[in-house]
Amino acid sequence: MNYLSNKKGFLGIDNKFKVKEKAVIVPFGLEKTVSYGGGTKNGPKEIIKASHQVELFDEDLKCDPYKKIGIKTLKPFPIKKKMDEALKQIEKVNEYLLNKNIFPLVLGGEHSITPGCIRPFVKKFDKLCILHFDAHADLRQSYNGNKYSHASAIRRCLDYNNTNIVSFGIRNISTNEAIYLKKNKSRIKIFWAKDKNKWDLNYFKKIVKNKKVYITFDIDSFDLSLMPATGTPEPGGLFWDETINIIKIASKISNIVGADINELAPIKGFPAYNFLAAKLAYKILSYKFLTSRY
Repeated sequence: MNYLSNKKGFLGIDNKFKVKEKAVIVPFGLEKTVSYGGGTKNGPKEIIKASHQVELFDEDLKCDPYKKIGIKTLKPFPIKKKMDEALKQIEKVNEYLLNKNIFPLVLGGEHSITPGCIRPFVKKFDKLCILHFDAHADLRQSYNGNKYSHASAIRRCLDYNNTNIVSFGIRNISTNEAIYLKKNKSRIKIFWAKDKNKWDLNYFKKIVKNKKVYITFDIDSFDLSLMPATGTPEPGGLFWDETINIIKIASKISNIVGADINELAPIKGFPAYNFLAAKLAYKILSYKFLTSRY
């Protein structure tokens, strides 16, 4: 693995700081099937750039988590033009890291990366629970004739027989997706955005407790007033505190094994949205390594 220097990588940590890495940031700006706004290929670069402005001390954990984690950033590499070959690329990267017992956090890119990201995990573990944050169900069999569309990301994850889905923030679903959901309700649990004042988080805890969990975070799960820098924004979404609380709960009672953050489409002159994504990445790593018993 070829890494960026600490200073150029995630968080911009001083090059003098030395610690064995437990987590690796993987920039993977795949953009092939976006269907409305574009620009997700620039997401990883801008998240890493914005991360240099993130305060390293965590007010909740009362420490500098990076000192206890050890975070490296993979050097960006050319992405294959064909979708199946690109997904094979990210599979191989995550497989290598997983075999080294290193936690991968992949920065997309569009949401179509996730089926490739999880392949090493579904091969290694008997069961994998996918904690899915999104505005959209992403359960289409295909979209615009492409079964690997970003609108089919979660459907492709369900092609593996040992996966189940827990989704938060969904507020956009098609007729065919709703039919598929009804037929597969034993494998898919949705905490709808419209019902967030009535969410039963104790039920959520029962679903994920002691499970192997992979987080896939589509940035459009956030309300568009908080995160307009995405290709398919939706009103009525999640806000920061409720989102971080879900991640914190999962980190405490389950084994978070990997993650991706996707669909950031940076807007020139508005770095705050990139910063939000960067802070989200740091929070995921911080809670994974400092609150988990695994």
